[in-house]
Amino acid sequence: MTPDEYLARLRELTTGFAEIARTGDHAASVPCCGDWNLRDLVVHLGNVHRWAAGIVRTGEPARQDFETEPDEDLAAWYRAAAGGLIEALLEATPEDGAWNFTAVAKTKAFWFRRQVHETAVHLLDAHRATGTEYILDPYLAADGADEVLLGMLPKVKRWHTPPAVTVPVLLKTSDTGHAWLITPPGEGEVPGSRTADPAETAGAVVEGPAEGLDLLLWQRVGLAESGLKITGDVAAAETFLAGPLTP
Repeated sequence: MTPDEYLARLRELTTGFAEIARTGDHAASVPCCGDWNLRDLVVHLGNVHRWAAGIVRTGEPARQDFETEPDEDLAAWYRAAAGGLIEALLEATPEDGAWNFTAVAKTKAFWFRRQVHETAVHLLDAHRATGTEYILDPYLAADGADEVLLGMLPKVKRWHTPPAVTVPVLLKTSDTGHAWLITPPGEGEVPGSRTADPAETAGAVVEGPAEGLDLLLWQRVGLAESGLKITGDVAAAETFLAGPLTP
């Protein structure tokens, strides 16, 4: 997507999240987020927005402070954080340099995409906390999977032990037609990753809906719930997908 398209998505997603922050039970537990309740989730995402906005404005890395507590109504505080991020992105030139923590180009364009996917996954978390359904758009989910596989996997050693990859693993989205090939690493390296032709062959093939792949990579669903099917070396694919691949 273009930066303008990401911005339009971000407006939609932050508006939806703010509405849950306004109407949801702040004490409700959030599945897949440890011991967080909905209030903790809102505080986290608001602080992420503020952190990202600062990087967009300066281009420089900034200290993460995700514990700042709102001193006003929670939903209003979140809306202000989201508004500040959108304002910073609107004022930014996407091609200008800016720090980021992945393997992709160090430009401000990164933060348009990253904040869309940060918000999308946490909007899903918020819906789960309130017992309502939320389905990721397949093409947005495929873009989220791409961000993880091409941007985060090459830097996974920053956060976790790299996943074991013993044979080439081809990941395919059945609903959007995207594919990525994960290759075994050299000594002391992390697994390789690149976009692929869906017709390529590999030691293991994982195929299914883009939403299932994205949420599995973000550990929001298990393999059994993802809708993904494995052919070939099942054990090798399962080992890779067990990750984790994200911060």
